[in-house]
Amino acid sequence: MLPIENSLAGSVHQAYDLLLERDLRVWGEVILRVRHALLAPAGTTLADVRQVRSHPQALAQCAGYLARHGLEPVPAYDTAGAARELAENPEPGVAAIASALAGQRYGLTVLAHGIEDYPWNYTRFFVLGHEDPPRAEHNKTSVVFAVRHAPGALYACLGEFAQRGINLTKIESRPRRNRPWHYIFYLDFEGHWQDPDCEKALIGLLRRAVFVKMLGSYPADRGRSREEREA
Repeated sequence: MLPIENSLAGSVHQAYDLLLERDLRVWGEVILRVRHALLAPAGTTLADVRQVRSHPQALAQCAGYLARHGLEPVPAYDTAGAARELAENPEPGVAAIASALAGQRYGLTVLAHGIEDYPWNYTRFFVLGHEDPPRAEHNKTSVVFAVRHAPGALYACLGEFAQRGINLTKIESRPRRNRPWHYIFYLDFEGHWQDPDCEKALIGLLRRAVFVKMLGSYPADRGRSREEREA
């Protein structure tokens, strides 16, 4: 699974770049509640800790806790990796942010549970594969596209979806690496590419955009919408 965005800290840009560069299909999405724990080698107390290592997203999600305790955030490649590295190479005054399960797996002590700043903290993951998944009752589709550098170009592309009543759930811009100050757009919308209206909208997008890559149509995780309705 690939973490793609967090409800508080935003998108994981490296993940979007990976989707553009690799020949992978989105097989599904999973939305999980994030519960962070502060982990340290056995015998460490909270008063001993001076520095905390984790993925930048996790550090951002726990920024308030770190500030209140005067702890220095240090970026690492990922949360579980930070816990594993700390277990294999313990350093005085250093802790990691990861799940309590990671602490259990690597033999670290949980100094504090639930240190994320907000309880409504969710991370969305893409399940990746090399083939298209079976069609489900509720689907989403993800595409990436680029437009002409001209007035109204993006508006015209998005209009293909608006005029057919297709709900866009996300749009994200990223720089085009081979063209400074030009951008590509990642778009998620409700529906399957084989739905008649979705198919027509994608044909319109192909006609108007200068580049289109289909990332996949996949079963939607309905959990976040349900949580939001209950909030």
